[in-house]
Amino acid sequence: MLTLASHIALTTPIEDPILKFLLIMTIILGTPLILNKLKIPYLLGLIIAGAVIGPHGLNLVLRDSSIILSGSAGMLYILFTAGLEMDMADFKQSSVRSLAFGLYTYILPMLFGLVAGYGILGYSLPSSLLLGALFASQTLIAYPIISKLGITRDKAVTIAVGGTIIVDILALVTLTVVTGLATGSTDATFWYRLGASIAACSFVILWFFPRLGRWFFKRCSDNVSQYVFVLVIVFSGAFLTQLAGLEPIIGAFLSGLAMNRLIPSTSPLMNRVEFVGNAIFIPFFLLSVGMLIDYRAIFSGWETLEVAAVMIVMVTLSKYLAAVLTAKSFRLSKQQMQMLFGLSVAHVAGTLAVVMVGYNLILGYEADGTPIRLLGEAVLNGTILMILVTCTISTFTTQRAAHRIAIEGPQAERRAETGEHVLIPVSHPKTVAEAVGLGIAVTKQKHRSLYALKAIDNQSASEEEVANAEKMLHVAADASAAAGIHMHTLLRYDVNIVNAIVSVVRERNITDLVLGMHQAPEHANAFNTLGTGVMGMTIPAVLSRTNVTTYIYHAVQPLSTIKRHLVYIPPRAELEPGFETWVLRIRHLAHDTGAKLIFYATDATIAYLRRKPRKVDIADYVSSEQSWEDLKRLFGEVREDDSVWVIMSRRDRISYHTAMYRIPAYIEEHFAKNNHILLYPVQAGSESEKRYFN
Repeated sequence: MLTLASHIALTTPIEDPILKFLLIMTIILGTPLILNKLKIPYLLGLIIAGAVIGPHGLNLVLRDSSIILSGSAGMLYILFTAGLEMDMADFKQSSVRSLAFGLYTYILPMLFGLVAGYGILGYSLPSSLLLGALFASQTLIAYPIISKLGITRDKAVTIAVGGTIIVDILALVTLTVVTGLATGSTDATFWYRLGASIAACSFVILWFFPRLGRWFFKRCSDNVSQYVFVLVIVFSGAFLTQLAGLEPIIGAFLSGLAMNRLIPSTSPLMNRVEFVGNAIFIPFFLLSVGMLIDYRAIFSGWETLEVAAVMIVMVTLSKYLAAVLTAKSFRLSKQQMQMLFGLSVAHVAGTLAVVMVGYNLILGYEADGTPIRLLGEAVLNGTILMILVTCTISTFTTQRAAHRIAIEGPQAERRAETGEHVLIPVSHPKTVAEAVGLGIAVTKQKHRSLYALKAIDNQSASEEEVANAEKMLHVAADASAAAGIHMHTLLRYDVNIVNAIVSVVRERNITDLVLGMHQAPEHANAFNTLGTGVMGMTIPAVLSRTNVTTYIYHAVQPLSTIKRHLVYIPPRAELEPGFETWVLRIRHLAHDTGAKLIFYATDATIAYLRRKPRKVDIADYVSSEQSWEDLKRLFGEVREDDSVWVIMSRRDRISYHTAMYRIPAYIEEHFAKNNHILLYPVQAGSESEKRYFN
């Protein structure tokens, strides 16, 4: 032991990789525990910790290649997550707002940069323009605060994220143009090369990446491989934009947009993406930012202090005015305006890119051999101080505004919603994960209740059958846990599975029931299948004795890879009491996955669907007046990667049609390669169901 210990150098900076990693992970673990008592935001705490242990502090850890690599990955990860979590429907609707905010937060800092550089500090016009680009660029360093509070789909967040990408693109294009003008390299083909490279890069990321992702996810269900694929996509997009002459952060964000609909917010893969990012990549990025801060720059001379003061005041004022103008233009609340300001005021990634390019660009030399730089050393040191101050302002402002929005915004909506309790009877290991995925996808509440049920014979069950049942329930619990949601597992001894399901529905106040379409005949018996044939005897028996929203699900591919959800609605379905519920469920599923939603219904039903104003309506409506007797005509629009939903009815209810008894076999025969769901809504009709409507 002494021999081994003698090889560990306990000098500073720490060179032993094990000790270095241990120190960093201890800081990541301990920072929130300490700062929660001091009311200091976690993000700011990590930046301060990086400054303390970095080369300009205690010199415990050098900002070497390993730290730079991890920090760069974290920076890309933040932008990728922002694109991944963005509400695409809201983003499309808010595109004008994002563009306006992007222009506000680009033009105003550019003007302030010109005033600061040319008017106050006496810099040349190219240097002042570059200073303006430095002011304009911004980093979503406070985005993890928004993500943890679950308000990533707030209007202000969508505007801020979209505007950030716009302003960073404009700032970095300005950087390219100014450096080209300063070095005399902007010939006649400069603009064509720049435009063509940006267009080609964007096309590959936004058109090819989603198709590659859908192909991969349909063929690979391994959790590790899926996550590694996501990392490959992130860094591929970043590298492509780097080749195009832009900053890699833009490619990471575009990659997030490209994968947005393939990784729903409630999916296990999204849970893994957020977990690894919050635990490793993002903390390393924040620590690496802190290591840049040199407190000695404050005492390096009055010029540094003057430049830093001008930069901090001008940046903060210009970003605040941009947020105020955006809020006034689009009637945002005071909290939303503050969040816009908090998200946009931080300067890290793009700012460092601009200042380092300007600092390294030598235009000539003085008589004594001193290099003449486009941006001098005072601007470099001032930028480091500006990063510290703006990150501090960003984290405090964003945290305060985000907490208010999280408390005030969703409260009314949460009070209006009824509880969502989903029951998933499990019958075969291969179908459990997809059934759980559907149960999670159609429900919206964060604190939904999920139940997995396995019934076994209460008279003749063997120890092996009990062990297999428990194993099946563990599979369901694991599938739910992968999405970060707790699953209640229920092992029931009963006379048959129908009685077990009905009992649990009543005992647990179940609102949604997910059943499998059928199992292969070799697996069929009363306790491990939901019926023989397409519907069998079990499913009709469950439907006749329960009155909850019921999904008879046949899964062929993951829900995230579905392009369109085709919903076929029978006449008079809008008169059923459960109509609003299942429509809300399907809309939420389509909204979360970004898939196209198409309703096929009568004109009367379509008018009812359209009657309530919605912030964003992602659905299309197709008038379908033809009789349900002609099933071939009714289902004539189904393509590959479509999911077929048929709204069914229990016999003798308002929307029942005699052709419905033929639909299960027809769907199974003609659409075996498509996901399909037979949905039975809550309906009125019998004395035994009165409790559902009282």
